[in-house]
Amino acid sequence: MSRFAEPQAAAFQALNSSVAFDQRLWPQDLAGSRAHAGMLGLCGIISAQERDVLLGGLEIVEEELRDGSFAFLPDDEDIHMAVERRLTALVGPVGGKLHTARSRNDQVATDVALFCKETARALRAQVTSLMADLVALAETHLDAPLPGYTHLQRAQPVYLSHHLLAYVWMLDRDRQRLDFAGTQADRLPLGAGALAGVNFDTDRRMVAKELRFDGVMRNSVDAVSNRDFVLDLLHAAATCATHLSRLGSELVIWSSQEFGFVVLADGWTSGSSIMPQKKNPDAAELLRGKAPRVVAHGAALHGVLHALPLTYNKDMQEDKEHLFDAVDTLALCLAAARGMLDGATFNRERMAAAASDDLIAATDLADLLVRRGVPFRESHGIVAGLVRHAVASGRGLGELSDAELAAQSPYLDPSVRPVFERGSWLESKISEGGTALPRVREQLELARALLAK
Repeated sequence: MSRFAEPQAAAFQALNSSVAFDQRLWPQDLAGSRAHAGMLGLCGIISAQERDVLLGGLEIVEEELRDGSFAFLPDDEDIHMAVERRLTALVGPVGGKLHTARSRNDQVATDVALFCKETARALRAQVTSLMADLVALAETHLDAPLPGYTHLQRAQPVYLSHHLLAYVWMLDRDRQRLDFAGTQADRLPLGAGALAGVNFDTDRRMVAKELRFDGVMRNSVDAVSNRDFVLDLLHAAATCATHLSRLGSELVIWSSQEFGFVVLADGWTSGSSIMPQKKNPDAAELLRGKAPRVVAHGAALHGVLHALPLTYNKDMQEDKEHLFDAVDTLALCLAAARGMLDGATFNRERMAAAASDDLIAATDLADLLVRRGVPFRESHGIVAGLVRHAVASGRGLGELSDAELAAQSPYLDPSVRPVFERGSWLESKISEGGTALPRVREQLELARALLAK
C-alpha cells in the first residue's frame, strides 16, 4: 500500500533519484546497516535469529556490489532503498525489519559522515606523500640559487630548497584542515530517526563504537540537518587545491623557454595538434584550472544550505555530487603534482644565471648603509638612484666605477663592493625562516620531524 494514488511523474522520478551517484556510498551504507542490525538484536528489538538472517543477507549484497553483479533497478531511488530491496528479495519479509528504529534521514547522514572521515584520512595521506617528495627534492637542491619574485619581477635570490619548503608548510596546514574536517564528521547521526529520535530504547553508543565514531550527535534535530562536516571537508579541499594551483602555475612559468628553470617529463606534458615542436605543460596548467572547480563546489553547497529550515530537506541530496567531485578532483591533482615533481629536472645553471643579476643586490646594499647609520628610507632612495643610473647605462651595479658609486652618495665607497658578490645575497638572510643555508637546514630538520610523527 502507498500514500499516493498516482505514480511519480517520469521527470520527477529522474530529478528525485540519486542512486546514479550515491551508489558509491555502498560500503558505508552496509557498514552502518550491519552495526544497526547488531544493535537491534542486542537490544532485543529483533530476535537473534532475525539479526543473523539480516547479517547473512547483507554479506551476499556486499559480494554482489563488490563484484559488480548487483542489479540496480529503475525504481531504486537511492543506494539505501536499493540495498533494502535486494536484501528483502534474498531473505524475505525479515529484510524489512532492518529499517526498524532508523530513517533514511539519519542513515544518509551517517553514510556521508563515514565517507568524509575516510576521505579526509585518505587525502591527508596523499598530502603527506607530496610533502615528503618536496622535502626530498629540497634536499637534492639544497644549495641551488633561484631568483625569488614579487609581482613576477626578480626581487631577491633564494635557494630552490627554501622555495620548495614553502609548499611543505602550506601543505601541512592543509593536513591540519583535513584533520579538523575528519574530527567534525566523527559523531554518529544514526539513531536520530527522521528528526525527533525513535520509539525504541536503542544503544547508539554501541553503534558508534562499532563504526569507530568518537561519540554520538547530541541532538536529533541537529543530527539529520547537519552537513557542516561536508562544508569543512570542501573548505580543506578548496584551500589545498588552491595551493596546488600555485605550484602548477610556477611549473608552467619555470618550464617556459624564457625561464628554462625546469624540464617536465614527457609523461606529464602534451604536444600541439598543429605545431610539432611544442611541449606543453598541460598537467601543470590543469592544476591551475581544477582549483576553481573545487572552490565552486564548496560555494555551491553553502548555497544549498543557506537559509534552509531544519531539519531534513531534499535540497540536501545535492551535497553528494559536490562532495564527490571535489574530493575526486583533489585526489587526482595531488597524484599529478607528485608525478610532475618526481619527473622534473631542474636546470641549476639556468637558475643560478638568473639569480646572478646584481640588481637584486639592491636591498642588501641598502641594508649595508643602514648598518653604517643611514636611515633606511634615505638608504632606499640612495640605492634606488644608483639602480636607475645603472639601468640607464645598461650595466649592472657591480660594473659601475668607484666614481659613479661615490657620485650617488658618499656612503657608497669601494668597501661596499663585496655586496655585489652573488653568494653574499643568499647567506646574508640569517633571520629565522630565512634562505641562508643554516636556516634552510633547520627547516629541513623540522620538516623531517613533522613527517616522522
